[in-house]
Amino acid sequence: MKTITQNFKHNNLNDIIPPYQKFPEEIDWWMNEYFENEVNTSTETRKAQKRDILLFLDYMFSHNKTLNRQYWTLKVTRNFIEWLRTQTDTKGKILRNDRTINRIMAHLKTFAKWMDKIQPFPLFNPMLKYRISDSGKYLDINKAITPVERLRILESADNLLTLDAVSKDQTRYKNKLKPVLKYKRPYRDKAIIYTLIETGMRRCDILNIKINRINFKTRMIYLKNKKSHKYLISKQGIKTIREYIKKERASDNEKWNNDVLFLSPSTVSRGDGQLTACVINNIWNKVCKAAGITGKTPHSSRHAMGKFIIKKTGNPAAVQTQLGHINPAYSLQYARVTEKEIKNILQGR
Repeated sequence: MKTITQNFKHNNLNDIIPPYQKFPEEIDWWMNEYFENEVNTSTETRKAQKRDILLFLDYMFSHNKTLNRQYWTLKVTRNFIEWLRTQTDTKGKILRNDRTINRIMAHLKTFAKWMDKIQPFPLFNPMLKYRISDSGKYLDINKAITPVERLRILESADNLLTLDAVSKDQTRYKNKLKPVLKYKRPYRDKAIIYTLIETGMRRCDILNIKINRINFKTRMIYLKNKKSHKYLISKQGIKTIREYIKKERASDNEKWNNDVLFLSPSTVSRGDGQLTACVINNIWNKVCKAAGITGKTPHSSRHAMGKFIIKKTGNPAAVQTQLGHINPAYSLQYARVTEKEIKNILQGR
């Protein structure tokens, strides 16, 4: 059996497959060929694409008992969307919001278009009439941390030194001052939490801050990755960064010799010293747990900054200046009134 590789040039959808060429009808075979010959996205994006397509294949097989192309119809697509919207966990909470469903369907739509271009579906492309919902373009600002939650998170960050950084050996240090564990970095973790909350940075930006790109006098943090941007940080935020540099970073940098601001402990044996997004998540979750806060992510602090600026200024351009939105429509969304705020407004009527 000839494969698509022999008849189809990578990323060239204008090549015409000879009419006598027949490929297998199983959609899982097509999926494997799709990722082998067509998809050239990053590793993480590929994982998400494959996970979303496999979710559809599992659904189709469980409901139709087949993965044959001819049985993937518009009705199957609509039923799959409805299934995604009604899936709940053990507590009855909806598993996927509109943005997640849109992402899944966008990956599926691209996959179906590729299949149909090479070998048309018996009737028509079952994803042809599906349109991405506008709701998926909205920022989930309802998940922003509240002013009260912000204070509780910062208070927990202030207590990181005593929270879990010092030795818990009661016998060895019974009447002595307990030392900080060698692999703990409470000042770094505190500075990361403050930087997230007091700038509205994304996790990826936190990971890529260069120590020589911080102006401590003006409290500006300059970033230059795919695009350049500068974040203003509060006085307390810049203070935590100074404290981390003075107390922890120098010793770690002796091993790593890396110009990124936040470094791995020198006790780590592998890598180049640069942190990963998982480390940021772990630090955030640890502090939130100590603060008694659930359901909030590092990105919740970014939404909180956007809401804070719009409340203070009423100007979406100010949000765009701080958060670095290329599309001003995203900044404008922070002027939206949330459902909870509507309820509070109408509560006294």
